[in-house]
Amino acid sequence: MGTTKPRPSARESAPKVQSLPEKTFIIDNGAYTLKAGYASESPPTNDIDQALSACSIIPNAIAKTRGNRIYIGAQLSTQVTDWNEMAFRRPVEKGYIVNWEAQKEIWETSFFDEKTVRSKDLRIENPEDTTLVLTEAPNALPTLQRNADEIVMEEWGFGGYLRCVGSSLNAWNDLQSLFGDPVGQEPGPLVSPKECLLVVDSGYSHTTVTPLYRGQPLQRAIRRLDIGGKHLTNYLKEMVSMRQYNMVDETYIMNEVKEAVCFVSNNFANDLEQTWQGNRRRGQPDSNEAITVDYVLPNPNAGKKGFMRPHEPLSDAKKRKSILSGAGAEALSEDVLLLGNERFTVPEILFTPGDIGMKQAGIPDIILQSLSVLPTGLHPSFLANVLVVGGNSLIPGFLERLKRAAADSVCRMPRKGSAPSRPHTFHVAWGVPNGN
Repeated sequence: MGTTKPRPSARESAPKVQSLPEKTFIIDNGAYTLKAGYASESPPTNDIDQALSACSIIPNAIAKTRGNRIYIGAQLSTQVTDWNEMAFRRPVEKGYIVNWEAQKEIWETSFFDEKTVRSKDLRIENPEDTTLVLTEAPNALPTLQRNADEIVMEEWGFGGYLRCVGSSLNAWNDLQSLFGDPVGQEPGPLVSPKECLLVVDSGYSHTTVTPLYRGQPLQRAIRRLDIGGKHLTNYLKEMVSMRQYNMVDETYIMNEVKEAVCFVSNNFANDLEQTWQGNRRRGQPDSNEAITVDYVLPNPNAGKKGFMRPHEPLSDAKKRKSILSGAGAEALSEDVLLLGNERFTVPEILFTPGDIGMKQAGIPDIILQSLSVLPTGLHPSFLANVLVVGGNSLIPGFLERLKRAAADSVCRMPRKGSAPSRPHTFHVAWGVPNGN
């Protein structure tokens, strides 16, 4: 009789789990910029500047100048001096990577090529010894997700790889200091996500509201507004081109103008009344001066960048006088945009998209729509932990307007059962901008 071989134990027969590489590289692949860097081994410090020093911001675009010179990624931040009529090619559209040919070129230049990487701390020398964490916008199409997974692993072969919704990483951050939580927690070896967090991400391509429960996005409650920083820039281009200079081809310059002069009004009707030129004809005091500003366009020939300055009503007369006196060469070379109600009507479309004919709800309303599909008992927890990220959150007045408008919307929410003894607390904190 033959001897039977002993059967292996369950522990021996179980496949061995391969450990992940120690180094973790994170890419927040936004439509306007990439935010990338190695994850630190120690927890982030209370010094926000030190914590952000490991993160590099890189333009996510390939650009061509009037002279047909090509700039890729980080080269746009360091080598370009003339932005006039610059043409951009962006691999991300509507928040999703749709052009991997361009995206690969930007990644290679920014992270892999030793000759072009901006910093040694940003270079990925051995992808097989690195874990990649790649963020994506919510509700990405499965085809786009498969394309990303295949290209990342086939082109570079990372030792570990995670693709996740960008907002989900916010739940793992140190949010106590942002929200001013009076209940202190001792730092321990285990890190846990915030239990309830409502992330409002207003970036370049769109604005999303993502409720997170213990770090996991609640898919059915995610809401999206198809307006982002790109739409604000295009809207400003149209307004200025109709009223003053033709700036249709000056996307970068008008984006700089937007970031320098725009603000979110907390009293739109009042500010619009102040900037109405009819007030002057009716003999009313001119309160327009507090809102109207001049923006001096950049002059690459003179090496001058664009800048905002207080509006001078008599600037045209002074300019003509200096020209007649023969001392106006510098004044003659200045091209100035006069910006009044454009400053606040442009970002207003984030709150009232109907102003430009879009049949979508504004940011406060999509917050309300997101909450409406969640259990009523969770509403107070989400409303007490609202985190606002994205480049548009940097617009002056954005947080104040969002807090007031969303609180008003929440008070009008229909509630099942008996009314609570007091309204929900609406607590907003600002986080590090993402860039979808």
